[in-house]
Amino acid sequence: MRSSRLAFGALAALSLAATAAPAAAAHLEFQGGRSYMDDYGTPAFFVESVFDPQPMGQSRFTWSPDVSIGYIKGRDVGRYRDSHPGVTNNVWVGALGARFHYGNEGDWYRPLFFSFQVAGTAGGRTQALSSGYEFVSTLGYQWKNVSFQIRHISNGSFQEPNRGETMALVGVGFDI
Repeated sequence: MRSSRLAFGALAALSLAATAAPAAAAHLEFQGGRSYMDDYGTPAFFVESVFDPQPMGQSRFTWSPDVSIGYIKGRDVGRYRDSHPGVTNNVWVGALGARFHYGNEGDWYRPLFFSFQVAGTAGGRTQALSSGYEFVSTLGYQWKNVSFQIRHISNGSFQEPNRGETMALVGVGFDI
């Protein structure tokens, strides 16, 4: 249990340090929604900071550093009660990666984004998140203060079981 607290503390410190950098931070967002492993849902919450966009060469693509910390509540599912790992642990996720956009400011499709992050977990293992490392893929639409996202977290089958978490999130944010 002590290593879980230490890992959570390290993830929280990394995420808070990144979100506290006022000179570089562009957008801070609070997201919530429902996460599913198979057909079993549970609440999920994230705080995400997306930094200023950077051009990718001479293309119309941009990328932004993207840092998040999240919480996925455990579940009580009868068929997994005797499994190891089970599904009852609450899991904290700290992630670092990039958000990608295409187009110029004002293009109708510019608010569409894809992000990819590498993540660490703390708080325990589950059938969905069975390793200390995970990959986070998000497809979404970002208005100025509201976003809608579909996010998937899994370890890419590097360790079994690997059911993954797939969630629908709504975010409310502001520029800092």
